[in-house]
Formats: sequence, C-alpha cells, structure tokens
Amino acid sequence: MALPITYNVRNVFVRWRATLATILGVALMVAVYVLVQALAVGLEKSSRNTGDPRNVMIVRKGSTAESSSQVMRPQLKLIQYWPEIARNEQGQPLISADVLVLINLPRGKVEGEANVLLRGISPMGMELRPQVSLVEGRWFTPGKREVVVSRRLAARFGNFNIGDTFKSAGQVLTIVGWMDGQNSAFDSEVWLDADETRSIFDREHYSSLLVRVVDAAAAQSLTNRVEADKRLSLRGMPEVAYYSAQTMTAMPIKILGGFLATAMSIGAVFAAMNTMYASVGSRTREIGTLRVLGFRRRTILVSFLIEGAFLALIGGVLGCLFSLPMNGYATGTMSFESFSEIVFQFRITPWLATKGLIFSVLVGVVGSFLPAIRASRLPVIAALKAI
Repeated sequence: MALPITYNVRNVFVRWRATLATILGVALMVAVYVLVQALAVGLEKSSRNTGDPRNVMIVRKGSTAESSSQVMRPQLKLIQYWPEIARNEQGQPLISADVLVLINLPRGKVEGEANVLLRGISPMGMELRPQVSLVEGRWFTPGKREVVVSRRLAARFGNFNIGDTFKSAGQVLTIVGWMDGQNSAFDSEVWLDADETRSIFDREHYSSLLVRVVDAAAAQSLTNRVEADKRLSLRGMPEVAYYSAQTMTAMPIKILGGFLATAMSIGAVFAAMNTMYASVGSRTREIGTLRVLGFRRRTILVSFLIEGAFLALIGGVLGCLFSLPMNGYATGTMSFESFSEIVFQFRITPWLATKGLIFSVLVGVVGSFLPAIRASRLPVIAALKAI
C-alpha cells in the first residue's frame, strides 16, 4: 500500500515554521550555485558568439591565442592573393592583418587599473566583422591617433567617452566613437588602425590574419594550404571555432562554483536532516498509526524521502527566482588567455536552472535519508504510546 503524495506535501506546508529555515538555506545554496555558473556560461557565450562562419583565422603554429602569435609581413604578402580568398566589389582581397596589444588604463567607477585589449585592424577589418556596429560617433581615421572603443568598456573605464583622450606608449589617443559587438568578444576591445598600432607600439609584425573565403570548400583548401606550406609556419581555422576554443577563463569559475556548491550543500544537508529529524519526533504517533493501518516500513521510508525532496525543491525554486534578476547583468573579469579585461553578462539558461533544481532535490533526498530510516524503524507500540 502506497502513501498518497498529498500527505507529504501537506506536512511541509502545515509545519512551515519548522521547515522555513531549511527552505531558505537550500534557496541560498541554489542561488549561489546558479549565479556562479551563470558567470561561466556568460563567458563561454561571449566567446562562442564571436566570429563569422565565412571567415578563417590564421595564427602562428603553437600559439594558443592571437596575443601570443606573430604573422610576418612577407607571409601576409604571400597569402593575400591566394585564389581561395574572396574579393570585394573593387577587386580587393578580403583580408585583415591585425595587431593585438595590451594597454593599462584606469578604471572608471572604482579605483585601480586594468589591462585592456587594443586591436589594430586593417581597412578590411570592419567589413569582415559585420556583427560589430558603430552606435555613436564615427570610425577612426588612420594616421590621426584616433580609436573606437566598446560601449561596454566605456561603462567600466574612465576617460572613455567620445572626445576623451588617454595616453599609451607615449602617445595621446582620442576616442571618436563607440561600437557594439552584440555580446561578443569584441565588446572587450579598443580598435585602432593596424599600421598605426605597429608604429605606436613598435611592433614589426602582425598578430593574426582574418580572411573571408569564397566558400566552404575554399575554407578547407586554404586551411590545408597554410598548414602544408613550410615557409609559413602558420595554422588556419574557422573564426567561429577559434573563438569557441577561447573559453579557458570560464573553467576556474566553474571549479569555484562547484566548490562553493559542495561546501554549501553540506550545510544544507545537515539543515534538512535536522528538520526531518524534528518532523519524525513530532509525528511519532502518526507514524505508529500508519503502521497499524498496514503501511509497510519501506513505504514510510519512501514517504519521508519524498517529503525531504519536496522541501528542498521549494528551496530550489526560490533560489532560481532569487538569481533571475541578475540574468543579463553586465560585468567583467580578467581573461586568462590575454590577461586583459573581458566584458560579459550573467546568463541563466533553462538548463542551468534545471541543474539547480536537480541539485536541490539531491540535497533534500540525502538530508532526509537517515531521518527516513529512523521513521521506518519506529516500533509500532512505542510510537502509539508516544506523547
């Protein structure tokens, strides 16, 4: 004979004062778990949301990122006229030789400084990145020490308003526009003309090449050709794949989230255990009555496990609701690939919320296991005599 689930559900709400602390404890645990994991999801989404499937990224063999790569000018001259590369209406090859430089700048609302990624792009660079748009001001004019900054970076750093200036490498750079990268990695960058960047920061070579190919077959052909040419010592890959692989920064945050969730779950388990033990103690007569009515020990065991799981599930739902206002909130951290400021948003996905709920139910089941065993083993006569 199975106990109706409504019995356990009603007990949670009838004894709500005793269960409130446990529910709030589980809610806090789930909220922290979801928010920390949402940071990692936001970082990954920022990288995976970057790039154009028609583009191929070319970097030095052995480099893990553009910042550690070098592409020499003779290599650029050799590659730019290959037949796999698409051309614009004027017949110019769609290829951008970029230079990446780290610059240190003061923050805006808080004290301190942070590294910012400055990307020097070639004239074709903007055309190759259609997801980046100018939202205010104008694009820079090569040779005039002008830059365009991300609108999201402008909210985090001082002197990033249009018309402001900042000094780097002994040169004064003027901000002439704000750009929007549509929640991509480009939202963490400052753009300047590539050759001007090489001149200001004394860089002889480029960091990477971004190429628009004719079609998918040309992309594979170009990648194979770059890999096979011994003169180049370069490697090519789809731009989307390159940025998808740049997710190392999210891993420490995931580990931290797992550690915090584990530590807090131990406390939540003991809180659930304490609540369930108190519930067993206050319902001794009920349990004895159930046994007299013919309910088996395993039925009572399962009944209390269900009650503990439902108790924790309520806390899990509240935890998810507590974390929802942070969804889409913009923040930033240091990138472990480039050691620069990276801007991203909290991303609370349906799957992440589901994992939080599953986690809460597991905590409830584990926390109620020992009290459920105790309840199922209560002697019938002693239970009926209990006051």
